[in-house]
Amino acid sequence: MLELRDIKQLENNVWFSELPPIFQTFILEKSQLLHAEKDQKIFLSGDIFNGLYAVLEGSVRLGYIDIQGKEAVAAIVEPIMWFGEISLVDQQPRSHDAIATRKSVILHIHAQEMIQLLNDHPQFWFYIAKLTSQKLRFAFLELISIQTQTIYQRLAQRLLVILGGYGNHLHIENNIIHLSQEQLAQMLVCSRQTINQELQNLEKQGVIKVTFKRIEVLDNERLQKIAYNLNEQNK
Repeated sequence: MLELRDIKQLENNVWFSELPPIFQTFILEKSQLLHAEKDQKIFLSGDIFNGLYAVLEGSVRLGYIDIQGKEAVAAIVEPIMWFGEISLVDQQPRSHDAIATRKSVILHIHAQEMIQLLNDHPQFWFYIAKLTSQKLRFAFLELISIQTQTIYQRLAQRLLVILGGYGNHLHIENNIIHLSQEQLAQMLVCSRQTINQELQNLEKQGVIKVTFKRIEVLDNERLQKIAYNLNEQNK
């Protein structure tokens, strides 16, 4: 059974807030809480679909590690964000790994429960499509930014996107991002040295404050101007 604080977190999630009451009640009644340790695997690339997930506490890394051990990070999922719906839609094995980056509490809706709900209420596929298309939209925007923007702008944009939970938050309650510079470099496909240099530049301007695996946004408005080139010159 979910606690009141968990329910309040869900209510701050854009997707959950737009669901019909029947769908919301289903999530509150059928979901289970998983307690994951740091580096614990939630699922791996190639696994069969075993349900839908949402991070309530902690964070989960979505990405892939090849046979040479090289890691690619697509996103860091933090409260309150949903993940794992792609395999529900296409009925294919998992396309990536989901691994806890620290101690985390994760909401899990079992595959059979989810499929039964959609069989009983086919109209709810619309909301699953919205959840999937949200990630697809960010993926397209990232591809465009790689081709048209500087790493300085891309970094500012990615920090804003992460801060807003990839569009999942109704309200941003704090300005803290839990992320290492190495993970940020993997997301933006550049070197850690480059990310370190650009973070230092933002810090010197008073836009952010950087500590170990933690970035605090001090000036959200200025970060937005940098990200979208509003009265800012490209570096």
